[in-house]
Amino acid sequence: MSHHPPPDLSTKEGRKAWRHEYRMVAVRPRRWGLWLLTAGFLLLLAPSAFGLHSIMGWSPSLIGMALMLGATPLLIAGAVLRRRYRRGRLGTG
Repeated sequence: MSHHPPPDLSTKEGRKAWRHEYRMVAVRPRRWGLWLLTAGFLLLLAPSAFGLHSIMGWSPSLIGMALMLGATPLLIAGAVLRRRYRRGRLGTG
């Protein structure tokens, strides 16, 4: 999959470079998924703490569940992309 040689994990610098490289894989889906999950959890947990009783006629709890449901595919996609990248880069199963 990748034309780059496997990273050198025997040195401290190599491990640090690998961590940075791996952290940059699928940043956007993971970031958006975490934001949606957090917002959904807060709306589901305590809408009255934010003074919300209705958002455009919708229940904050329902909107919170929808946000968390929307976050799930993004987080799964981020995990799958990272796994594929790791397998392709390291050649492990």
